[in-house]
Amino acid sequence: MKKIVVSENAPAPIGPYSQAVQAGPFLFCSGQVALDPKSGQVVSPDVKGQTEQVMKNIEAVLTAGGLKFENVVKTTIFLTSMGDFPIVNEIYGRFFPTNPPARSTVEVRGLPKNVQVEIEVLAYKA
Repeated sequence: MKKIVVSENAPAPIGPYSQAVQAGPFLFCSGQVALDPKSGQVVSPDVKGQTEQVMKNIEAVLTAGGLKFENVVKTTIFLTSMGDFPIVNEIYGRFFPTNPPARSTVEVRGLPKNVQVEIEVLAYKA
């Protein structure tokens, strides 16, 4: 059985998808971009500010699902430029100081709202 997880502290979906879906012990989180949860607008023109907001949005969705960053087992990072990887990696690393999850990072042509970074996570509740 699946349960839809919603957080008012993360941006509302901008399409026909859920912020996250809980299925058994797993929480499948849709990719988060740098939208302000209140205004729905992109928070920053630079990748540093965008990545910080993405991680805040992920935290809000995880919290709504009763989980924390420690529960994340896999992430996927989408970047419009691999040149931004060092900045994104530094900010991302602050949220996973020990036992980081498995991860993939890919460069893409474009992302919603013309942001520079999107991150999706898969979490597990033991």
